[in-house]
Amino acid sequence: MTTPDFRHDRAGTPATEWSSTLAGLPTVELPASRSRLVVVGAHPDDETLGAGGLLHTAARSGRQVEVVTATAGEGSHPHSPTHSPARLAEVRRAELQRATSLLAPDARVRCLDLPDGSVAEHEEELVAALVETIGTGGRDVLLCAPWRHDGHPDHEAVGRAAAVAAHRTDALLWEYPVWLWHWGRPGDLPEDHAARLGLGAEVVAAKRAAVDAHASQVRPLSAAPGDEVLLGPDLLAHFDRDLEVVLVGGPEADDESLDRVHLERPDPWDVDSFYERRKRAVTLASLPREHYRAALEVGCSVGALAVDLATRCDRLLAIDSSPAALDLARRRTTDTAGLELRLARVPGEWPHDRYDLVSVSEVGYFLSPARLAELVRLCLDSLADDGHLLLCHWRHQPVGWPLAGPAVHDVFVDAFLAAGGRVLVDHQEPDFLLHVLGRSS
Repeated sequence: MTTPDFRHDRAGTPATEWSSTLAGLPTVELPASRSRLVVVGAHPDDETLGAGGLLHTAARSGRQVEVVTATAGEGSHPHSPTHSPARLAEVRRAELQRATSLLAPDARVRCLDLPDGSVAEHEEELVAALVETIGTGGRDVLLCAPWRHDGHPDHEAVGRAAAVAAHRTDALLWEYPVWLWHWGRPGDLPEDHAARLGLGAEVVAAKRAAVDAHASQVRPLSAAPGDEVLLGPDLLAHFDRDLEVVLVGGPEADDESLDRVHLERPDPWDVDSFYERRKRAVTLASLPREHYRAALEVGCSVGALAVDLATRCDRLLAIDSSPAALDLARRRTTDTAGLELRLARVPGEWPHDRYDLVSVSEVGYFLSPARLAELVRLCLDSLADDGHLLLCHWRHQPVGWPLAGPAVHDVFVDAFLAAGGRVLVDHQEPDFLLHVLGRSS
Protein backbone atom coordinates (compact mmCIF):
# COMPACT_ATOMS: atom_id res chain seq x y z
CA MET A 1 0.00 0.00 0.00
CA THR A 2 1.32 3.45 -0.94
CA THR A 3 1.77 5.85 1.96
CA PRO A 4 -0.67 8.75 1.46
CA ASP A 5 0.52 12.33 1.18
CA PHE A 6 -1.39 14.46 3.70
CA ARG A 7 -1.01 17.25 6.23
CA HIS A 8 -2.82 17.75 9.49
CA ASP A 9 -3.37 21.46 8.79
CA ARG A 10 -5.16 20.90 5.51
CA ALA A 11 -8.76 19.88 5.07
CA GLY A 12 -9.34 16.15 5.08
CA THR A 13 -12.31 13.83 4.80
CA PRO A 14 -15.22 15.11 6.93
CA ALA A 15 -16.25 12.86 9.79
CA THR A 16 -19.79 12.74 8.41
CA GLU A 17 -18.53 11.01 5.25
CA TRP A 18 -17.55 7.98 7.35
CA SER A 19 -20.81 7.66 9.27
CA SER A 20 -22.69 5.18 7.08
CA THR A 21 -19.62 2.97 6.61
CA LEU A 22 -18.96 2.80 10.35
CA ALA A 23 -22.58 2.09 11.17
CA GLY A 24 -22.50 -0.95 8.91
CA LEU A 25 -19.47 -2.59 10.51
CA PRO A 26 -19.91 -5.71 12.66
CA THR A 27 -19.61 -5.24 16.39
CA VAL A 28 -16.84 -6.59 18.57
CA GLU A 29 -16.42 -6.94 22.32
CA LEU A 30 -13.42 -7.37 24.56
CA PRO A 31 -12.44 -11.04 24.36
CA ALA A 32 -13.20 -12.75 27.66
CA SER A 33 -10.01 -14.83 27.48
CA ARG A 34 -7.73 -11.78 27.50
CA SER A 35 -7.28 -10.45 31.04
CA ARG A 36 -4.62 -7.86 30.11
CA LEU A 37 -4.80 -4.97 27.67
CA VAL A 38 -1.63 -3.36 26.32
CA VAL A 39 -2.25 -0.26 24.19
CA VAL A 40 0.75 1.09 22.31
CA GLY A 41 1.01 4.38 20.46
CA ALA A 42 3.62 6.20 18.44
CA HIS A 43 3.08 9.51 20.27
CA PRO A 44 1.18 10.59 23.37
CA ASP A 45 -2.48 11.07 22.33
CA ASP A 46 -2.57 8.15 19.84
CA GLU A 47 -3.74 5.83 22.62
CA THR A 48 -6.54 8.24 23.58
CA LEU A 49 -7.72 9.10 20.07
CA GLY A 50 -7.66 5.58 18.67
CA ALA A 51 -8.33 3.42 21.72
CA GLY A 52 -9.40 5.64 24.63
CA GLY A 53 -12.80 4.01 24.81
CA LEU A 54 -11.22 0.57 24.72
CA LEU A 55 -8.86 1.59 27.55
CA HIS A 56 -11.72 2.82 29.72
CA THR A 57 -13.90 -0.21 28.96
CA ALA A 58 -11.09 -2.62 29.83
CA ALA A 59 -10.30 -0.80 33.07
CA ARG A 60 -13.97 -0.81 34.12
CA SER A 61 -14.11 -4.55 33.49
CA GLY A 62 -11.24 -5.16 35.93
CA ARG A 63 -8.61 -5.99 33.34
CA GLN A 64 -4.98 -5.09 33.88
CA VAL A 65 -4.17 -2.16 31.58
CA GLU A 66 -0.81 -0.92 30.32
CA VAL A 67 -0.03 1.96 27.97
CA VAL A 68 3.22 2.19 26.03
CA THR A 69 4.21 5.13 23.84
CA ALA A 70 7.18 4.80 21.53
CA THR A 71 8.09 8.49 21.57
CA ALA A 72 7.42 11.48 23.80
CA GLY A 73 6.11 13.40 20.79
CA GLU A 74 8.80 16.06 21.02
CA GLY A 75 8.54 16.75 17.27
CA SER A 76 4.94 17.96 17.26
CA HIS A 77 5.86 21.67 17.02
CA PRO A 78 9.24 21.82 15.27
CA HIS A 79 9.12 25.60 14.85
CA SER A 80 7.80 26.53 18.27
CA PRO A 81 9.38 29.71 19.66
CA THR A 82 8.24 28.87 23.19
CA HIS A 83 8.83 25.13 23.61
CA SER A 84 12.08 23.29 22.89
CA PRO A 85 11.83 19.61 21.93
CA ALA A 86 12.93 18.68 25.46
CA ARG A 87 10.22 20.87 26.97
CA LEU A 88 7.59 19.46 24.60
CA ALA A 89 8.62 15.93 25.57
CA GLU A 90 8.19 16.81 29.25
CA VAL A 91 4.77 18.37 28.63
CA ARG A 92 3.50 15.50 26.52
CA ARG A 93 4.64 12.81 28.94
CA ALA A 94 2.68 14.59 31.67
CA GLU A 95 -0.36 14.84 29.40
CA LEU A 96 -0.13 11.11 28.69
CA GLN A 97 -0.13 10.35 32.40
CA ARG A 98 -3.10 12.66 32.98
CA ALA A 99 -5.13 11.31 30.05
CA THR A 100 -4.47 7.70 31.02
CA SER A 101 -5.45 8.37 34.63
CA LEU A 102 -8.83 9.59 33.39
CA LEU A 103 -9.35 6.45 31.31
CA ALA A 104 -7.70 3.76 33.44
CA PRO A 105 -6.57 5.07 36.85
CA ASP A 106 -4.54 2.01 37.75
CA ALA A 107 -2.83 1.62 34.38
CA ARG A 108 0.91 1.38 34.07
CA VAL A 109 2.29 4.01 31.66
CA ARG A 110 5.64 3.72 29.92
CA CYS A 111 7.37 6.07 27.47
CA LEU A 112 10.24 4.51 25.51
CA ASP A 113 11.62 7.89 24.38
CA LEU A 114 12.47 6.76 20.87
CA PRO A 115 13.10 9.71 18.52
CA ASP A 116 9.90 11.30 17.22
CA GLY A 117 9.79 10.92 13.45
CA SER A 118 12.38 8.11 13.30
CA VAL A 119 10.68 5.14 14.95
CA ALA A 120 11.27 3.01 11.84
CA GLU A 121 15.00 3.16 12.58
CA HIS A 122 14.37 1.61 16.00
CA GLU A 123 11.80 -1.09 15.24
CA GLU A 124 13.82 -3.96 16.70
CA GLU A 125 14.28 -2.00 19.92
CA LEU A 126 10.54 -1.37 20.02
CA VAL A 127 9.76 -5.04 19.36
CA ALA A 128 12.02 -6.02 22.27
CA ALA A 129 10.28 -3.54 24.58
CA LEU A 130 6.83 -4.82 23.64
CA VAL A 131 7.87 -8.46 24.02
CA GLU A 132 9.26 -7.62 27.45
CA THR A 133 5.99 -5.89 28.38
CA ILE A 134 3.88 -8.85 27.24
CA GLY A 135 6.17 -11.51 28.72
CA THR A 136 5.47 -15.23 28.51
CA GLY A 137 1.75 -14.85 29.21
CA GLY A 138 0.80 -13.57 25.78
CA ARG A 139 -2.22 -15.83 25.63
CA ASP A 140 -3.81 -13.49 28.21
CA VAL A 141 -2.94 -10.27 26.37
CA LEU A 142 -4.89 -8.11 23.94
CA LEU A 143 -2.34 -5.87 22.20
CA CYS A 144 -3.77 -2.79 20.51
CA ALA A 145 -1.58 -0.64 18.25
CA PRO A 146 -1.81 1.82 15.35
CA TRP A 147 -2.78 0.34 12.01
CA ARG A 148 0.20 -0.74 9.93
CA HIS A 149 -1.07 1.37 6.98
CA ASP A 150 -2.19 4.46 8.88
CA GLY A 151 -0.22 6.84 6.68
CA HIS A 152 2.16 8.26 9.29
CA PRO A 153 5.62 6.61 9.24
CA ASP A 154 5.85 6.43 13.04
CA HIS A 155 2.37 4.93 13.31
CA GLU A 156 3.18 2.32 10.69
CA ALA A 157 6.50 1.42 12.33
CA VAL A 158 4.76 0.95 15.69
CA GLY A 159 2.09 -1.15 13.99
CA ARG A 160 4.68 -3.39 12.36
CA ALA A 161 6.58 -3.78 15.64
CA ALA A 162 3.38 -4.65 17.49
CA ALA A 163 2.50 -7.26 14.88
CA VAL A 164 5.91 -8.90 15.32
CA ALA A 165 5.61 -8.77 19.12
CA ALA A 166 2.17 -10.37 18.95
CA HIS A 167 3.52 -13.11 16.68
CA ARG A 168 6.37 -13.86 19.09
CA THR A 169 4.25 -13.89 22.23
CA ASP A 170 0.82 -15.21 21.16
CA ALA A 171 -0.85 -11.91 22.09
CA LEU A 172 -4.04 -11.09 20.20
CA LEU A 173 -3.48 -8.04 17.98
CA TRP A 174 -6.05 -5.34 17.32
CA GLU A 175 -5.09 -2.31 15.22
CA TYR A 176 -6.65 1.15 15.40
CA PRO A 177 -6.58 3.80 12.65
CA VAL A 178 -5.87 7.44 13.49
CA TRP A 179 -4.85 9.35 10.37
CA LEU A 180 -6.82 7.11 8.00
CA TRP A 181 -9.96 9.03 8.93
CA HIS A 182 -8.32 12.27 7.76
CA TRP A 183 -6.67 11.24 4.48
CA GLY A 184 -8.77 8.26 3.50
CA ARG A 185 -12.17 7.57 2.05
CA PRO A 186 -14.54 4.76 3.08
CA GLY A 187 -13.09 2.52 0.39
CA ASP A 188 -9.67 2.71 2.06
CA LEU A 189 -10.89 0.97 5.21
CA PRO A 190 -10.24 -2.80 5.01
CA GLU A 191 -13.80 -3.74 5.90
CA ASP A 192 -13.06 -7.47 5.91
CA HIS A 193 -11.02 -6.87 9.09
CA ALA A 194 -12.83 -3.86 10.56
CA ALA A 195 -15.22 -3.97 13.50
CA ARG A 196 -16.73 -1.39 15.83
CA LEU A 197 -16.60 -1.34 19.59
CA GLY A 198 -19.65 0.41 21.00
CA LEU A 199 -19.06 3.06 23.66
CA GLY A 200 -21.66 4.02 26.23
CA ALA A 201 -22.28 7.61 27.32
CA GLU A 202 -20.00 7.33 30.37
CA VAL A 203 -17.17 5.96 28.24
CA VAL A 204 -17.60 8.73 25.65
CA ALA A 205 -17.44 11.34 28.42
CA ALA A 206 -14.24 9.83 29.85
CA LYS A 207 -12.65 9.78 26.40
CA ARG A 208 -13.56 13.42 25.78
CA ALA A 209 -11.94 14.42 29.05
CA ALA A 210 -8.82 12.41 28.15
CA VAL A 211 -8.59 14.01 24.71
CA ASP A 212 -8.85 17.43 26.36
CA ALA A 213 -5.98 16.45 28.68
CA HIS A 214 -3.65 16.46 25.67
CA ALA A 215 -3.70 20.26 25.81
CA SER A 216 -0.54 20.80 23.75
CA GLN A 217 -2.23 19.10 20.81
CA VAL A 218 -5.84 20.28 21.03
CA ARG A 219 -5.07 23.92 21.91
CA PRO A 220 -2.34 26.31 20.70
CA LEU A 221 0.84 26.44 22.74
CA SER A 222 0.71 30.21 22.39
CA ALA A 223 -0.46 32.87 19.96
CA ALA A 224 2.95 32.92 18.26
CA PRO A 225 3.54 31.40 14.80
CA GLY A 226 4.80 27.84 15.19
CA ASP A 227 2.61 27.18 18.24
CA GLU A 228 -0.59 26.50 16.31
CA VAL A 229 -3.09 23.84 17.34
CA LEU A 230 -2.25 20.38 15.98
CA LEU A 231 -5.60 18.65 16.33
CA GLY A 232 -8.38 21.00 15.33
CA PRO A 233 -12.14 20.44 15.62
CA ASP A 234 -12.46 18.78 12.20
CA LEU A 235 -9.83 16.20 13.10
CA LEU A 236 -11.18 15.60 16.59
CA ALA A 237 -14.67 15.01 15.20
CA HIS A 238 -13.45 11.64 13.92
CA PHE A 239 -12.85 10.51 17.51
CA ASP A 240 -15.89 12.05 19.17
CA ARG A 241 -18.17 9.12 18.42
CA ASP A 242 -20.02 6.47 20.41
CA LEU A 243 -17.82 3.81 18.80
CA GLU A 244 -14.21 2.98 18.03
CA VAL A 245 -13.00 1.01 15.04
CA VAL A 246 -10.47 -1.78 15.37
CA LEU A 247 -8.97 -4.03 12.72
CA VAL A 248 -9.09 -7.66 13.81
CA GLY A 249 -7.47 -10.66 12.18
CA GLY A 250 -5.15 -8.76 9.87
CA PRO A 251 -2.22 -10.36 8.05
CA GLU A 252 0.38 -12.15 10.14
CA ALA A 253 3.59 -10.25 10.80
CA ASP A 254 6.55 -10.57 8.47
CA ASP A 255 9.12 -11.45 11.12
CA GLU A 256 12.28 -11.71 9.04
CA SER A 257 14.72 -10.91 11.84
CA LEU A 258 16.59 -14.22 11.64
CA ASP A 259 16.92 -13.90 7.90
CA ARG A 260 18.33 -10.37 8.32
CA VAL A 261 20.88 -11.69 10.83
CA HIS A 262 22.18 -14.14 8.25
CA LEU A 263 22.16 -11.55 5.48
CA GLU A 264 24.19 -9.10 7.54
CA ARG A 265 26.81 -11.58 8.77
CA PRO A 266 28.06 -14.77 7.07
CA ASP A 267 28.68 -16.35 10.51
CA PRO A 268 26.21 -14.68 12.88
CA TRP A 269 26.70 -17.20 15.69
CA ASP A 270 30.53 -17.51 15.42
CA VAL A 271 30.20 -21.23 14.74
CA ASP A 272 33.94 -21.63 14.24
CA SER A 273 34.80 -20.22 17.69
CA PHE A 274 36.16 -22.55 20.37
CA TYR A 275 32.95 -22.23 22.38
CA GLU A 276 30.78 -23.38 19.46
CA ARG A 277 33.19 -26.11 18.35
CA ARG A 278 33.38 -27.48 21.89
CA LYS A 279 29.60 -27.32 22.29
CA ARG A 280 29.15 -29.36 19.12
CA ALA A 281 31.71 -31.87 20.35
CA VAL A 282 29.79 -32.24 23.64
CA THR A 283 26.58 -32.58 21.64
CA LEU A 284 27.95 -35.38 19.49
CA ALA A 285 29.47 -37.14 22.50
CA SER A 286 26.08 -37.07 24.28
CA LEU A 287 24.27 -39.11 21.63
CA PRO A 288 23.57 -42.56 23.14
CA ARG A 289 23.82 -44.34 19.81
CA GLU A 290 26.72 -44.41 17.38
CA HIS A 291 24.55 -44.41 14.29
CA TYR A 292 21.04 -43.31 13.28
CA ARG A 293 19.03 -44.22 10.21
CA ALA A 294 17.00 -41.05 9.65
CA ALA A 295 17.51 -37.77 11.47
CA LEU A 296 15.91 -34.33 11.44
CA GLU A 297 17.64 -31.12 12.47
CA VAL A 298 15.26 -28.24 13.23
CA GLY A 299 16.90 -24.86 12.67
CA CYS A 300 20.16 -25.71 10.96
CA SER A 301 21.30 -22.08 10.43
CA VAL A 302 24.65 -22.10 8.55
CA GLY A 303 24.95 -25.90 8.74
CA ALA A 304 27.82 -26.33 11.21
CA LEU A 305 26.02 -28.91 13.38
CA ALA A 306 24.52 -30.56 10.30
CA VAL A 307 28.01 -31.41 9.04
CA ASP A 308 28.77 -33.19 12.32
CA LEU A 309 25.39 -34.90 12.68
CA ALA A 310 25.62 -36.24 9.13
CA THR A 311 28.63 -38.34 10.13
CA ARG A 312 26.34 -40.24 12.52
CA CYS A 313 23.34 -40.68 10.19
CA ASP A 314 22.42 -42.49 6.99
CA ARG A 315 20.06 -39.63 6.11
CA LEU A 316 19.76 -36.18 7.64
CA LEU A 317 17.12 -33.59 6.77
CA ALA A 318 18.16 -30.13 8.01
CA ILE A 319 15.54 -27.40 7.86
CA ASP A 320 15.53 -23.66 8.50
CA SER A 321 13.09 -20.79 7.96
CA SER A 322 15.76 -18.40 6.64
CA PRO A 323 16.65 -18.50 2.93
CA ALA A 324 19.86 -16.61 3.71
CA ALA A 325 20.85 -19.19 6.33
CA LEU A 326 20.26 -22.04 3.89
CA ASP A 327 22.39 -20.33 1.25
CA LEU A 328 25.23 -20.20 3.77
CA ALA A 329 24.58 -23.81 4.83
CA ARG A 330 24.80 -25.03 1.23
CA ARG A 331 28.27 -23.54 0.90
CA ARG A 332 29.40 -25.23 4.11
CA THR A 333 27.87 -28.65 3.34
CA THR A 334 28.67 -29.08 -0.35
CA ASP A 335 30.44 -32.42 0.11
CA THR A 336 28.33 -33.75 3.01
CA ALA A 337 26.85 -37.13 2.09
CA GLY A 338 23.28 -38.01 3.05
CA LEU A 339 22.30 -34.42 3.87
CA GLU A 340 19.24 -32.64 2.51
CA LEU A 341 18.65 -28.95 3.21
CA ARG A 342 15.11 -27.63 3.06
CA LEU A 343 13.39 -24.29 3.61
CA ALA A 344 10.61 -24.78 6.16
CA ARG A 345 9.04 -22.74 8.93
CA VAL A 346 8.04 -24.80 11.94
CA PRO A 347 5.65 -25.81 13.27
CA GLY A 348 3.49 -24.92 10.26
CA GLU A 349 5.67 -26.60 7.64
CA TRP A 350 6.71 -29.64 9.61
CA PRO A 351 8.23 -32.47 7.50
CA HIS A 352 5.99 -35.35 8.48
CA ASP A 353 8.02 -38.56 8.63
CA ARG A 354 9.49 -40.91 11.24
CA TYR A 355 12.94 -40.14 12.64
CA ASP A 356 15.11 -41.98 15.11
CA LEU A 357 16.94 -38.73 15.91
CA VAL A 358 15.47 -35.22 16.10
CA SER A 359 17.74 -32.32 16.97
CA VAL A 360 16.36 -28.99 18.24
CA SER A 361 19.39 -26.81 18.86
CA GLU A 362 19.44 -23.04 19.52
CA VAL A 363 16.03 -22.53 17.93
CA GLY A 364 13.32 -23.19 20.53
CA TYR A 365 13.41 -19.69 21.98
CA PHE A 366 12.73 -18.22 18.54
CA LEU A 367 9.16 -19.52 18.78
CA SER A 368 6.19 -18.20 20.68
CA PRO A 369 5.06 -20.30 23.65
CA ALA A 370 2.12 -21.72 21.66
CA ARG A 371 4.29 -22.56 18.65
CA LEU A 372 6.85 -24.17 20.93
CA ALA A 373 4.15 -26.37 22.44
CA GLU A 374 3.10 -27.42 18.95
CA LEU A 375 6.73 -28.18 18.04
CA VAL A 376 7.01 -30.43 21.10
CA ARG A 377 3.90 -32.33 20.03
CA LEU A 378 5.23 -32.79 16.50
CA CYS A 379 8.56 -34.05 17.82
CA LEU A 380 6.78 -36.62 19.97
CA ASP A 381 4.61 -37.75 17.08
CA SER A 382 7.53 -38.00 14.64
CA LEU A 383 10.04 -39.79 16.86
CA ALA A 384 10.48 -43.51 16.30
CA ASP A 385 9.83 -45.84 19.23
CA ASP A 386 13.56 -46.23 19.79
CA GLY A 387 14.34 -42.63 18.82
CA HIS A 388 16.17 -39.85 20.64
CA LEU A 389 15.44 -36.14 20.91
CA LEU A 390 18.52 -33.93 21.20
CA LEU A 391 18.14 -30.47 22.78
CA CYS A 392 20.85 -27.84 23.19
CA HIS A 393 20.26 -24.15 23.96
CA TRP A 394 21.96 -21.06 25.31
CA ARG A 395 20.91 -20.50 28.91
CA HIS A 396 20.46 -16.72 28.74
CA GLN A 397 17.56 -14.53 27.58
CA PRO A 398 17.60 -13.64 23.86
CA VAL A 399 16.68 -9.98 23.42
CA GLY A 400 13.29 -9.56 21.78
CA TRP A 401 11.96 -13.06 22.49
CA PRO A 402 9.86 -14.22 25.44
CA LEU A 403 11.55 -17.55 26.23
CA ALA A 404 15.07 -18.50 27.34
CA GLY A 405 16.79 -21.87 26.93
CA PRO A 406 15.87 -23.37 30.35
CA ALA A 407 12.17 -22.62 29.78
CA VAL A 408 12.36 -24.26 26.35
CA HIS A 409 13.91 -27.41 27.79
CA ASP A 410 11.38 -27.52 30.63
CA VAL A 411 8.53 -27.65 28.11
CA PHE A 412 10.14 -30.54 26.21
CA VAL A 413 11.15 -32.50 29.31
CA ASP A 414 7.74 -32.15 30.95
CA ALA A 415 5.96 -33.30 27.80
CA PHE A 416 8.27 -36.30 27.33
CA LEU A 417 7.96 -37.38 30.94
CA ALA A 418 4.17 -37.03 30.76
CA ALA A 419 4.22 -39.30 27.68
CA GLY A 420 6.25 -41.95 29.50
CA GLY A 421 9.64 -40.91 28.16
CA ARG A 422 12.97 -40.59 29.95
CA VAL A 423 15.80 -38.10 30.33
CA LEU A 424 18.85 -39.98 29.07
CA VAL A 425 21.36 -37.10 29.26
CA ASP A 426 21.21 -33.95 31.39
CA HIS A 427 24.23 -31.70 30.84
CA GLN A 428 24.35 -28.25 32.48
CA GLU A 429 26.93 -25.52 31.96
CA PRO A 430 26.91 -21.79 32.80
CA ASP A 431 26.21 -20.83 29.19
CA PHE A 432 24.30 -23.74 27.70
CA LEU A 433 22.30 -26.80 28.65
CA LEU A 434 21.87 -30.07 26.79
CA HIS A 435 19.34 -32.88 27.12
CA VAL A 436 18.80 -36.13 25.31
CA LEU A 437 15.30 -37.54 25.73
CA GLY A 438 14.08 -40.98 24.73
CA ARG A 439 11.15 -43.34 24.81
CA SER A 440 10.71 -45.51 27.87
CA SER A 441 11.46 -48.63 25.83
